[in-house]
Amino acid sequence: MANAYDHLSQWFERLNDDCGYEQWSQYFLSGLKALGAGKRGLEMGCGSGAFCRALAKSGYEMTGADLSAPMLSEGMRLAREEGLSIRFVQADAAKFSLGRFDFLLAPNDCYNYLAPEKLPAAFRRAAAALGKGGIFWFDLSSPRKLREKIADNVFADDRDEVTYLVFNHLSHDRVEMDVTLFVRRQDGAFDRFDERHVQYIHETDAVRAELERAGFRVLRTEGHLGECPEQSDRVNFICRKL
Repeated sequence: MANAYDHLSQWFERLNDDCGYEQWSQYFLSGLKALGAGKRGLEMGCGSGAFCRALAKSGYEMTGADLSAPMLSEGMRLAREEGLSIRFVQADAAKFSLGRFDFLLAPNDCYNYLAPEKLPAAFRRAAAALGKGGIFWFDLSSPRKLREKIADNVFADDRDEVTYLVFNHLSHDRVEMDVTLFVRRQDGAFDRFDERHVQYIHETDAVRAELERAGFRVLRTEGHLGECPEQSDRVNFICRKL
């Protein structure tokens, strides 16, 4: 079985075309402006670079980092198609050292892919990447979402060129996701690809405590696009480095 995003990478944005990338990007653009963030940004877990591209179009100098080489290749291709200058680098969120930035953004579950014991190192790396007053903004899929909506459910998306299936299983502090893709070839037959994803459940209070230990002040937590966090599938942590 392949690693996460080895095959899903080239289909990821198309299969998520209903997630509201434009509105989601505007949420970050408005928020970063209100926080007085500088123009040099790093997106950790950038995937194929949808948010990097949106911020670059608005004048931000963006670097996109991800552990998945296929995702980064897709990100570079899409940025070139749009004539955007974005630096893409392969990096582990718990180990990276890429210089200094004005803000670090990590939307769409990046830190859910880290086991709880790796969060302290990841937050220390984030702090090291920011100058004093820098903004660290990331979200997590909420414990409620993972336990009650995702776990032990099957999700599917059937399109003309690709069919996506994901089988989810709750195992203690994580949800194990077995993803199957059926991709249509030019001759009309389908190739099958399988890969495994694991997302960890992180409790909000524990995350907040680790952020404070890493040298951040949590300015606020809020749900997706500013929703009430208790009623949202995502929890945004909006922090400033002390």
